[in-house]
Amino acid sequence: MENKELTKAEEQVMQYLWKVQKGFLKDIVDQFPKPKPAYTTVSTVIRVLVKKGFIGYNTYGKIHEYYPLIAKADYFQNHVKLIINNFFDGSAPKFASFFANEQLNLSELEEIKKMIEENIKKLKLKK
Repeated sequence: MENKELTKAEEQVMQYLWKVQKGFLKDIVDQFPKPKPAYTTVSTVIRVLVKKGFIGYNTYGKIHEYYPLIAKADYFQNHVKLIINNFFDGSAPKFASFFANEQLNLSELEEIKKMIEENIKKLKLKK
């Protein structure tokens, strides 16, 4: 996937489409909290997402059933890479250090340490 960034509105539509997995315009609009946006507004965002390659659709007569072309995990991974590149000089250790020093409590740090140690073991076994 290219480094395609989504606007807040596009990302919100994608979040709801990932949640329903497949749906018509009404299904997506129904996911929004009240006050719900106009169908035309969501339809416009969907058309942009189709053009950007994030959403595909099946046509039934005059209506479209939409589905994501990009998995949520893939988008998130790409988004994190962009954040690391834009805010941490491309350094994953700087990114991790930011959270370790600023954002996490002891139990969260211990949980992350355990995951890191498990990943290190797996990588060593692959050698």
